[in-house]
Amino acid sequence: MKTKSLKTMHFRLFFLLLLVPFFVQAQNKLSGTVVDNTTKQPIPGANLVVKGSKVSTSTDFSGAFQLSSVNKGDQIVVSFVGFKSQTVIYSGQSSLTVLLQEQDNELKEVVVQVGYGSVKRKDATGSVTTLATKDFNKGVNVSTENMLTGRVAGLSINSSGAPGSLSEIRIRGGSSLFASNDPLIVIDGLPLENTTNTGSASFLASLNPSTVESMTVLKDASATAIYGSRASNGVIIITTKKGSKTLSVDYNVQFGAGELVNTVDVLSPTAFRNTIAQVRPQDLDKLGTANTNWQEAIYRNTGLVDQNLAVRGSLFGVIPTSLTLGNTDQQGLRITNEFKRNTVGLVMNPSFFENHLKVKLSANYANERNRFTDAVEGAAIGFDPTQPIRVDGAPYGGFFEYTSGVDANGNYPLIAIAARNPVAQLLQTNDRGKSNRLFGNFEIDYKFHFLPSLRAVVNLGFDESNGERRRLVGANAGSAPSNNNIPFGTDEYSESTRRNKLIDAYFVYNKSFNDFNVELTGGHSYQKFESNRFDTGNILNPDLPSTFPETTLNTDVVLLGFFGRSNINFKNKYLLTLSYRRDGSSRFEKESRWGNFPSAAFAWKVKEDLFKDSNVVSDLKLRLSYGITGQQDIPDPNGYLEKYDLGGGNSQYQFGNAYFPIALPSKRTKNLKWEETVSYNAGLDFGVFNNVITGAVDVFYKEAKDLLVNAAISDGSNFSNRVYQNVGSFTTKGIEFTLNATPIKTENFNWNVNFNAAKFERRIKDLVYGTDIYVGDNIAGTGTPGQLFREGYTPYSFYVYKQLYDTNGKAIEGAFADLNGDNIKNDSDRYIYNNPDPDVTLGFASTMNYKDIDFSFNLRASIGNRIFNAVDASRAQYEAMENGGILSNVPSSILDTNFQTTSNVLLSDIYIEDASYLKMDNVTLGYTFRKIMNENTSLRMFTGVQNVFVLTKYSGLDPEITNNGVDKTIYPRQRTILFGLNLKF
Repeated sequence: MKTKSLKTMHFRLFFLLLLVPFFVQAQNKLSGTVVDNTTKQPIPGANLVVKGSKVSTSTDFSGAFQLSSVNKGDQIVVSFVGFKSQTVIYSGQSSLTVLLQEQDNELKEVVVQVGYGSVKRKDATGSVTTLATKDFNKGVNVSTENMLTGRVAGLSINSSGAPGSLSEIRIRGGSSLFASNDPLIVIDGLPLENTTNTGSASFLASLNPSTVESMTVLKDASATAIYGSRASNGVIIITTKKGSKTLSVDYNVQFGAGELVNTVDVLSPTAFRNTIAQVRPQDLDKLGTANTNWQEAIYRNTGLVDQNLAVRGSLFGVIPTSLTLGNTDQQGLRITNEFKRNTVGLVMNPSFFENHLKVKLSANYANERNRFTDAVEGAAIGFDPTQPIRVDGAPYGGFFEYTSGVDANGNYPLIAIAARNPVAQLLQTNDRGKSNRLFGNFEIDYKFHFLPSLRAVVNLGFDESNGERRRLVGANAGSAPSNNNIPFGTDEYSESTRRNKLIDAYFVYNKSFNDFNVELTGGHSYQKFESNRFDTGNILNPDLPSTFPETTLNTDVVLLGFFGRSNINFKNKYLLTLSYRRDGSSRFEKESRWGNFPSAAFAWKVKEDLFKDSNVVSDLKLRLSYGITGQQDIPDPNGYLEKYDLGGGNSQYQFGNAYFPIALPSKRTKNLKWEETVSYNAGLDFGVFNNVITGAVDVFYKEAKDLLVNAAISDGSNFSNRVYQNVGSFTTKGIEFTLNATPIKTENFNWNVNFNAAKFERRIKDLVYGTDIYVGDNIAGTGTPGQLFREGYTPYSFYVYKQLYDTNGKAIEGAFADLNGDNIKNDSDRYIYNNPDPDVTLGFASTMNYKDIDFSFNLRASIGNRIFNAVDASRAQYEAMENGGILSNVPSSILDTNFQTTSNVLLSDIYIEDASYLKMDNVTLGYTFRKIMNENTSLRMFTGVQNVFVLTKYSGLDPEITNNGVDKTIYPRQRTILFGLNLKF
């Protein structure tokens, strides 16, 4: 009986073994990609479900997927928000490419980059804004940050007129008083150092904007706290374009012609002569015979050529690759200013072992060449308009300069107090810089075969910049340095290397448990910054200190971090994000080196609970967040150490006839610790009418504590009278609103608009001993700052006298309100009158497409911001028309005020002006010729204008300035006419 049973069991086992090949053959693995049928770009986060079963998966960031246990005849449903679902019948193929068609009036799903990972936009719990290529600003975007100008609520970008120069970038107003307010910039997982190297126009000028695929702005602490020590001012994550499996080639070129739009309003040559005749008749003999507009003379019409070639495809059929070559040549308005850049961008992102191993190599090389220029606007504003630019036979290269005649040695000593010829200063100064920079990262992402829910990620980042700069000014240049007013020229050379190394290693665990989906991230980060510098000094200086040439090896800055994050999703309706980072910085001593930065955020998809069947509300999500971020970016990397600095040429000791440099004790900052910012945010994301209209509202409050302040200390307590200390706190509160809409979408006509608005208020809460701190530039001469920090007020509030007026409304010179009632004009009569912060900022972008015609424009507005017009305050007085026998031009506002003496009116509130403005940054019109050679070839031709117009009541050159609201002249922004081509095949 036992034998028969044993035989039966063996027979059954044998029968099952015979069936195994059939089961193996019937159940297969399917891999492939899901792409947008229109753009042919991969779609991350698409869902694939085998109909009638529990077999499912989703695509990764590159649009790739792998589906197991698929049988012939199975129906695979492929879906993605904003696209029409597609059902594919499995017929035994090993690979599959699914093309999804965009669905009308649906919100396309967006994958948002966050620190050490990504999340679907609909699942984001923090205040995050992402812009893709199609959303970027059009026009002249030589530097990457300009593509975001006016497009993100709460983000302000203020750019100079100099090509390639660094913009002032602020997210929600910044979070510090004396330390950096710049946001952290992260490119493909590599956090950058916000320092511009020698020879470069800016640290972002090395990145070719055409290589950028998306930019994500992280604004609240929930989104930024994972970056810990550098996240107080927000984070901007830049993602570059990746390779694809299909070949595509894009060639873009644009040409531009720029011109000067406006100048500071000063007296014309005729008005200048008339005014001298009226108020200084004794100086009529000092007038010249020329008629020179010095501001127009230092500027020129400019040219721009910007071209890029991008090739994307699969190398050897297995390595998705993107190669971008770029060339930019832009002239600045100043007659010798140039910016030239050549770039190469390479990205390789292959996958191996059925997408278990993903590798990404990103490398960017930039060669930058600049000709820098001196800021000669001040000289051009004040130079006598009756003097010529050139004089035949003049001693200083044929240029007019003020001299005291010829001396016994045949030299022509310059008059020390006279301004130098600004045109000559530009033409006779050859200040050139070069920068070679290589940066990128190598990332390995491995999904364990034995545990597919677990991934290990290692990211190695590297950034090295080698720059050099040489400044040459001949001895025949009046602007050259001099001894006894006789120029000896300039020949100085400097070079510098900056290096940034990064190692990130972390695990990501993602698993679904019934109604829960949990993603856990934990890891370690190490980043090291190195730099050195070499300077020759001015080798033409006869008094050049013996310490030159000098080599400086700066102290390394090291940042260590341990971080963790959990994303918990319950029923795809309730979302919880918790993060924690512990950071250590070498800038602080051992006892206070480490900081802790936690955050928490919760989101509720209200739509799923309360408006599930609504035909009006298509999306509604509530977000709440809290977090702590840090700040450690102060200039001194080792201020806590006892150290000595070798003295320069002015710190030498004499032994006999020899001079020797001495060692000087350096100031020491003891007990310094992290500056911390505590943030709260509440937001509401919404969509109505099938997401024809979408938007978000955010309110926030943040408090920066233990501010890093370069504050005064008691005499004799240190080797300096000021050191960095943790002093005081200040708060920022505000509200932001974003609206996206597609008012019209038909077969032939589409219209998309974006509107954003932001308002914030900053207030200083505590200062050391409640003492005011005078800040800001001197308005005219030493000891004339017009701003201060005071408890209860906005940083950099204007601190001025209250101007009095006569019965006709005309300002009375030197007459100010006696605010303290002591009948004496003194500092106690000054008061706080407004501040540079705007009441509200607005942005509006519009894009229209009619068949093959496209038309777009961008508008920005700032309402309620104030500017201290220091040009008028320091120059618009009759006494400023002559100094030491030299005549100077003055602003034409003098004809309205008739002010005589600068010191009488210098700090009057009359110079605080409303600088509200409306700007059109760009307008573009294009036409696309399709199928010009084959189905996949198109040619778009476009034309446009950059810096179209500015509407403002501000009397100065431009209402958009940096320098904390004090206008002491700026490099003006040019208006550029553009024409370009975009060829795709």
